[in-house]
Amino acid sequence: MVDSYPVHRKAWEVFNRRFGLETTAAMVERNFGKRNDDIVREFFGEGLPAEEVAARSAAKEELFRQMVSGRTEELLVPGLRDFLERHRCSPMAVASNAEPENVALLLDETGLRRCFQAVVDGYQVSLPKPHPEIYRRAAELLGVPPARCVVFEDSPAGVAAGRAAGMAVIGIRTTHGSLPGTDLTVDDFLNRDLDAWLDARSRVV
Repeated sequence: MVDSYPVHRKAWEVFNRRFGLETTAAMVERNFGKRNDDIVREFFGEGLPAEEVAARSAAKEELFRQMVSGRTEELLVPGLRDFLERHRCSPMAVASNAEPENVALLLDETGLRRCFQAVVDGYQVSLPKPHPEIYRRAAELLGVPPARCVVFEDSPAGVAAGRAAGMAVIGIRTTHGSLPGTDLTVDDFLNRDLDAWLDARSRVV
């Protein structure tokens, strides 16, 4: 939905510097799409106490929200609003590893919450992406069999989760130029192949 990688990267750079850790683009890109507790342990070590993991995760995301507040509209992937409007009769859900507060900020600032019948964040499931639990939960809430669901993803962890859930996966190249395992990969929601692919799939599934 949003091209948030550049802001997350900057937020991690600023936050990690407080602890003397210089953050490279490769470090952030490798962990993009994962849940924050996993990222914090990746950056600072598995030995970090759970309460410290939670505290660092919350502090970094508070910094992220400060950076994006008032800017969420400009971060939307091009064509998203029109795409959601064209498909407003289809049941749709948000399934994100992001912090609940981040998801709420995005949906409420942009007014897009009305487009979705279900919202599942990474802390409503036991296992985050790349585990398929979050997508299975979203399908359950929508009342749609996984085989009839289409996932839109911008990270390898998300693609793996969608695949493991038994769903079709469309890759959005906002962060990664290559997303192996997708059924279709597009730059954004303006791509003309997108609706054609969805129409063709609806006739056979």
